[in-house]
Amino acid sequence: MTQRDWIEKDFYRELGVTSGASADDIKKAYRKLARELHPDANPGDANAEARFKTVSEAYGVLSDEKKRREYDETRALFAGGGGYGAGGGFPGGFGGGAAGQGFDLNDLFGRAGAGSPGAGGAGGLGDILGGIFGNRAGAGTTTTGPRAQRGADVESELRIDFIDAVRGAEVQLRLSSPGRCERCGGTGARPGSTPRQCPTCGGVGLVSRSQGAFAFSEPCRDCRGTGRIIDDPCPECGGDGVSTRTRLLTVRVPAGVADGQQIRLKGQGEPGRGGAPAGDLYVKVHVTPHRLFGRSERNNDDLTLTVPVTYPEVALGSTLTVPTLDSTVSLRIPPGTSSGRTFRVRGRGVKRKSGKTGDLLVTVEVAVPSSLDDGATEALQAYAEATKSFDPRADLLGSGS
Repeated sequence: MTQRDWIEKDFYRELGVTSGASADDIKKAYRKLARELHPDANPGDANAEARFKTVSEAYGVLSDEKKRREYDETRALFAGGGGYGAGGGFPGGFGGGAAGQGFDLNDLFGRAGAGSPGAGGAGGLGDILGGIFGNRAGAGTTTTGPRAQRGADVESELRIDFIDAVRGAEVQLRLSSPGRCERCGGTGARPGSTPRQCPTCGGVGLVSRSQGAFAFSEPCRDCRGTGRIIDDPCPECGGDGVSTRTRLLTVRVPAGVADGQQIRLKGQGEPGRGGAPAGDLYVKVHVTPHRLFGRSERNNDDLTLTVPVTYPEVALGSTLTVPTLDSTVSLRIPPGTSSGRTFRVRGRGVKRKSGKTGDLLVTVEVAVPSSLDDGATEALQAYAEATKSFDPRADLLGSGS
């Protein structure tokens, strides 16, 4: 992406947010659009694929605090891509006319002369523009080439089974996202041809322009700031060097991953420009609930299990056989156990690579039969008569304060 793209494109409009939107609002807007426009959800829809690429490009800039700040400064300076005002001045009345017909830049920089800092030296207009465009090109300044730009980060989602989340697994992820064009190898030129150096800017991607006593740089319009001219563009990517493609990636899910947690795959995002590294891929994990087991809210390494028991088992005490993820264990229930009590089975939870292991938390709940035969009814009536002196609601209904 060139600086000219920053001047001409409205990334906020692409994401449907205002220029004052927070980072969270930008992320929410991107996720919503990415789900709607994803190639997997719109097979064969070229318009949706193009919009998906544009939205990803916008998010790549606005999600990066430094890039967003530079983008906002560039847009503000050039007033939405309008370039320079009438008579060579800046938008909003700065510059270039006769006295009394606009704001004199000499007033801003202390009426500096051509050889002073205000004329493009340290601290002058050249520095301001150079800071925005990534160099300090002014009169007589030598540039080294277009600025390298790290690739944008990419987000995706993955659903896995509860057991895989607890034990860890390697899962195949099918991802459609912008990546280096495989046909041209990212050069943007048709295989067999080679891009040539831009004769206008000499391959640096920037051209110097004089404005009175000042000299400043702007992206070269002939090469769009890339420093290269592609006479025979690649038919796959149209000369961008980037195309939307489908990849199969192996995602290593660590043991104990939680629902909603993100896994970072370094260098698997969008490719960088000008030799810069690729962005990262962030995979949000969704865990399918298990019919028996759960995860403890207090300690995610502990598994939870609710076991139904009969009243005689908790009243008289018993030994239960309960399942674990691997096998079964015996659990001793002491006499007089209350319904809802939780027991801890050591070492039967999440097993981390570090050697740390969680526990299994077993909660017993008394199961009440929906119907009783005559024998059971008589036995319960006899039990009720024998224990009528026990009132579990004595404290609740007592008269004491």
